[in-house]
Amino acid sequence: MQHRIVVLGAGYTGATAAGRLARRLRSDDVAITLVNADSDFVERVRMHQLATGQDLAPRPFREMFEGTGVALKQGKVTAVDVDRRTVTVAALDATGEAKDEELEYDTLVYALGSGWNDQGVPGTAEHAHEIASRPGALRLRERLAGLSAGESVVVVGGGLTGIEAATEIAEARPDLDVALAVRGAFGDWLSPKGAGHLRKTFDRLGITVHEHAAVTAVAAGHITTGDGTDIAAAVTVWTTGFAVHPIAQATTLEVSGTGQIVVDRTMRSVSHPDVYAVGDAALAMGPGDKPLRMSCASGVPGAWQAADAIAARLTGAKVPTVSVRYFNQCISLGRKDGLIQYVTADDRAVSSALTGRLAALYKEIICKGAAWGVAHPLLTPARRRRVVRDTVVVPESAPAEAAA
Repeated sequence: MQHRIVVLGAGYTGATAAGRLARRLRSDDVAITLVNADSDFVERVRMHQLATGQDLAPRPFREMFEGTGVALKQGKVTAVDVDRRTVTVAALDATGEAKDEELEYDTLVYALGSGWNDQGVPGTAEHAHEIASRPGALRLRERLAGLSAGESVVVVGGGLTGIEAATEIAEARPDLDVALAVRGAFGDWLSPKGAGHLRKTFDRLGITVHEHAAVTAVAAGHITTGDGTDIAAAVTVWTTGFAVHPIAQATTLEVSGTGQIVVDRTMRSVSHPDVYAVGDAALAMGPGDKPLRMSCASGVPGAWQAADAIAARLTGAKVPTVSVRYFNQCISLGRKDGLIQYVTADDRAVSSALTGRLAALYKEIICKGAAWGVAHPLLTPARRRRVVRDTVVVPESAPAEAAA
């Protein structure tokens, strides 16, 4: 009987995990099912480009996983029962109608990821736009296209997503009045060189920066900051972080206060050894005993770790435990400028930074490489191993697993 592996979510981490499992295990030993609501891969790191009118190449999953042995199930995950080892999916039938279907698994890879987080700020859900999803980016695209010269766009949030959104909009629409509102000091986590280049770029693009401006309310035509100041905003773009998919919290899995599944170094649930979590859905500890941040930089290596650990445990091999660490933060500043901030293993900025056109090219290579890796899961060679038929899943605290 085949060992049933179900992967929930086909973003960067879920698709990577499914493809790597297909490379590691023999198709006659395992049945790998990849569940996703969309029929094609979404390059989430390019949503700011999509929002400003750029078209992205379609990447259908049927083409990407053809011949890999990975079965695709298009549908929305509506429930997970980790005690019964089942997943409920509202799957599309031949007529396009969604009907509930239950999938059984022996091993589950939970990669449902995250969406935007309105932080509970009044008016945000009603009046702000998000670019954490393709539908959100497309709605913003339509709204921006309808703006007239001189109208205002305010991006809320001074992290990587906010910076990329503000610069992309300002470059694509120099006729608009673009601003960025940040809670603290602008670019305060960067090195002096990185922060200096960031300010220089914002000045060049004519972007106004409102520092120490925590947004407390969003209205149809303005935002309000903590000191009561109203800032005009025909369009508000909200980029203040991500919230994980809520399904894990409805299960008996051990989750953190943020709803992330608590995992060990192999991305395995600490409460349910037949469940692995990767990407934004996982609370994994990195160097310095700090939680890994929600990002492709940690998500994809985490997916590699999970897939390799699953394959090792199923085939009786030694379980690898490669620490996930950071090397740099890649920020696009429009299409012709960028910032590569080099960091320590635990994600603290060092003095070195790459800027300008070379940095933009570097970032583009990273983005293309990530998408290429997802789209070509079997192109790099790997040995497919046989599953050990008498493999038994045991808790991580058991002596045999602790030694591994």
